[in-house]
Amino acid sequence: MATFRSASTLLSADGTRTAGTAALFTEPGRKGGTPPWAGDFRPANGPGNIPKNAVGKTFTLELPDGSTGKVVVQNLKTGKNGVTLALMGQDAPPF
Repeated sequence: MATFRSASTLLSADGTRTAGTAALFTEPGRKGGTPPWAGDFRPANGPGNIPKNAVGKTFTLELPDGSTGKVVVQNLKTGKNGVTLALMGQDAPPF
């Protein structure tokens, strides 16, 4: 299982960029298929930068090396440590 944790940027369809930290992982590969991947994204400047109604929408996750991957926001979690978006990757993992 591959893992990745680093500063990242979440890009919305309208070009809005939200800086934060992504913690991503892949699941073991299935026979002949692309291994599924998922993870969390924590915005750097709190919940104010998260697009409204983000759950269920597709975004582009940009990693520091310039690689990108499409993600769907599965859930929005709030707590004492701030806001976290639960992500589900599409296509091949970018890390």
